[in-house]
Amino acid sequence: MTTMRRGGQAAAQPQARKAGRSASIVDGLPTPAQARGQQAEELAAQHLSAHGLRVIERNVRCRGGEVDIICLDRGTVVFVEVRLRSNARFGGAAESITAAKRRRILIAAQWWLNGAGRRFGAAPCRFDAVLLDSLDDARINWLPAAFDAG
Repeated sequence: MTTMRRGGQAAAQPQARKAGRSASIVDGLPTPAQARGQQAEELAAQHLSAHGLRVIERNVRCRGGEVDIICLDRGTVVFVEVRLRSNARFGGAAESITAAKRRRILIAAQWWLNGAGRRFGAAPCRFDAVLLDSLDDARINWLPAAFDAG
């Protein structure tokens, strides 16, 4: 789309979205994949709560990292990665938690512990995974201590 500048020169209008950005950022609406991810995270949070964990934060993001859910399990801070993979063609949910993904979770966990979670700085920490192959709460696979910070 173009507009006319003074003097009759055409000027390009800025595009509605930047290259590489999903439509949801511009529109404020989640994409279908993002909506499924949010549903998976909600199922995971409900499952963890039903098993005695207390959800204290969700969707913690910082530069270089992110954590889906942060819980307390008695005195332990639990950082939870939720993975939904309905198609195992490129590997299942567990295989999708790569070393790079674990590093991003660790970065966000450290960031949170140094800021909003400062009061839990002396508490032990654990990294869990909640794996789903569908949006069915009966098919949740919760892996306590799925990986460590090392």
